[in-house]
Amino acid sequence: MAVIDAHVHLSTISAFAKTARQASHVQYSYSGLMDEMDRSGVDLAIAMGVREMEGGEGFPDRSPNSPMGLDLIPSVQKGQRVAECPGINPFRVGRKEIPALERALLEPQTVGIKIYLGYYPYYAFDDVYAPVYDLAASFDLPVVFHTGDTFSTRGLLKYAHPLTIDEVAVKYPKNRFVMAHFGDPWMLDAAEVLYKNPNVYADLSGLMVGDRYELKRIRETPHFFDHFKHALAFCDRPDKLMFGTDWPLTPIAPYIDFIDHYIPGTAKDEIFGGTALQVFSKLRYLMTR
Repeated sequence: MAVIDAHVHLSTISAFAKTARQASHVQYSYSGLMDEMDRSGVDLAIAMGVREMEGGEGFPDRSPNSPMGLDLIPSVQKGQRVAECPGINPFRVGRKEIPALERALLEPQTVGIKIYLGYYPYYAFDDVYAPVYDLAASFDLPVVFHTGDTFSTRGLLKYAHPLTIDEVAVKYPKNRFVMAHFGDPWMLDAAEVLYKNPNVYADLSGLMVGDRYELKRIRETPHFFDHFKHALAFCDRPDKLMFGTDWPLTPIAPYIDFIDHYIPGTAKDEIFGGTALQVFSKLRYLMTR
């Protein structure tokens, strides 16, 4: 079974680059990602599109047009071991932007759409996203939501709570939705949303940030992951979970060890690749290229 990292970044975001340099000690570039994937045995990664304009507000930035893509990957390398979920800026998702999003969804490396809840002040069920959901359904592509804590202190947590995904899942039953970060720290709420709604999945990225020493310290902190273990047991649907790292905010290899430690052995094939191949159906095409 292929190992798939369902959540990485390859966009010029100053805060990501700073964390990669100071905390994760990784080379935040396409070649740096390829090196880590090779050393860690990861076959394919899915990168979440986002942009930060020069002279803009900084991440999250209201200036970029939708769709927001990946500017750290060479054009000739697109679709080679890195798939893409173009990002949506809800301040720029009108009649001018929808045709550009539709063109992006036609690209072979585009396997989904990313919405940054909490970074922008709109709930998942806001009508501003309705044309995005309609396009996702027509192209049979999943929509990935940021859920839970925000990397930026300028984020607003109420918009990123996983319970808000329940209303969207009911309203748009033909769509597939992914809760990035499993709603952390509200994992039990996320587990209920996942358990209740057949069209909702989650990735396990970004539960820790920092280098391998920081990851070791966090793992050894008593009770830090009690909520994670509780949510896994309550949900009892490991087939709806996907491995992801949130690279470059954490190195890949120790994060694989962390996830491997907590998930049941019988679910490893699904979590480390099988579920992603089901949810992001275009990945199968990229795997054969």
